[in-house]
Order: sequence, then structure tokens, then C-alpha cells
Amino acid sequence: MLALLVISVLVALALLAGLVFAVVGALTDDRSGRAGATEGGHQAAAPATEMSRQDALAVAPMPSAAPEAALPGPLAPEAAGVLELPRPTGVGPADVPTGFPRTPEGALAQLAAIDVTAMQSGSLDGVRRVIAAWAAPGGPTGQTWSGVEGLASLLSAAGLSGAGSPQLSIVVRPVMGLVKGTVGPEFAVVCVNFEFTVTVAQTSRIAIADCQRMAWTGGRWVIGPGDEPAPAPSVWPGTEAATAAGWRDLRYA
Repeated sequence: MLALLVISVLVALALLAGLVFAVVGALTDDRSGRAGATEGGHQAAAPATEMSRQDALAVAPMPSAAPEAALPGPLAPEAAGVLELPRPTGVGPADVPTGFPRTPEGALAQLAAIDVTAMQSGSLDGVRRVIAAWAAPGGPTGQTWSGVEGLASLLSAAGLSGAGSPQLSIVVRPVMGLVKGTVGPEFAVVCVNFEFTVTVAQTSRIAIADCQRMAWTGGRWVIGPGDEPAPAPSVWPGTEAATAAGWRDLRYA
């Protein structure tokens, strides 16, 4: 029975690991020497231009965690810190909630809304429609966004087409988050740690983290131009590992 349990966990992890939004190897191959940033602050040593400051903040490495840390695990008795997020005031393109303020918390809330809407669509067309409407020129596209690659991997592993299936259910809950840093009032790198519940023939749960550059454009936050940031650790929310990695509980005001 123990062997069967271990095999089941490994199969679930292999199936859902394709949902991880950032490709670690591509993003961290030569970035370990870059300067870091403090949460909610600016990159420590200011480069010559604003764009280089944004790039340095984006590529600064994040803490790492073992793959099994993304699976459900024992919860810590101590409470993590809290990030209070604003609520949306309307619905924007591709049915994504919007209307968040020009603050780092507003950027984080907008990213959570983008990811939830995209992944819960359960189809490649749905994910591509979302990123087409919510990425600035020079940002990720329907061909390059890691969210598209992740959902494609999940559908492929489940033996489904790009249209998904009525038997497929994806429930995405933004549970924890962090503000990696800001460059001025209109640029932030923010991260969300989601709880994914995926059901095809059976139900599996896993934590998936997403970090993105967020830029204030046209009166709203969008995913900004440039390569996707260094990935944050996907850690089961509420565990000691999650708190140690800097994740804070999300609470909507």
C-alpha cells in the first residue's frame, strides 16, 4: 500500500509539474550573481537606466524549494504575515476582474486575477485570449507565455486536446503572495502562490507559484515587457517552508 501511495503521489506530481509558470533553467542559468532586491523595495545597487533596474529586479534569484514541497504537507502553527489586497471594481478584457489601484498590492491582485481566469478556462484558446489582452507589447504572448506552456503540458499528460474536456476541472485559489520589489510607482515584480485542484479521473492538489513583471499602462496593471522573472518557489501554502520562503497570506480588504 505504501508503494502504491508513493507511486500515486509521483504520478500526480509529474502530471501537474507542467503547470509551473517559470522555466527555471532558462531564467536562472547566469543570474545567481545579479544583485537582489528587498520585499516591497527597490533593487539595492541602482543601475544606470530604469530598464536595467527593472531587468535586475526581475532576474534576481528567489529562494528554492524541493519539488515535493509543492504537495500538501503539515501546516505550521505560526501564522505567516498578511498582505491585504484590494478588491476589483469591474471586469476587463477576456472577463478578467480589474480596477485595482496603482500600488504593489494592486499589481499583485491583478496578476492573481489574470492567472486564475486563464488557468480556470481549461483550454489553450482561453489562456491565449487572456494573455493577448493582458500583456504589454514586448511581454509574453500566446506562443511564449509559460502559462500556455503549463496548460499545454497538463492537457497533454491527461490525454486531452487543446480544447480541454467537460470532465476536466481546474480550480485555482491565490493563497499566498509577495512583492519582490518595485521600480517607481508604475513597475513591480510580484509573485502569487496558488493552490491548484485538478480533477480528471481523480483529484490532485499542488502549489504553483507565478512571478511576473507588472507595468501600469493605460490606467491598469498588465504583464510588462521583457523576459519572465526568476521563479519563486512553489510551496504548499501555510507550511513552515512557505513562511521561510517569504510567502505571506493573502487577505482581500
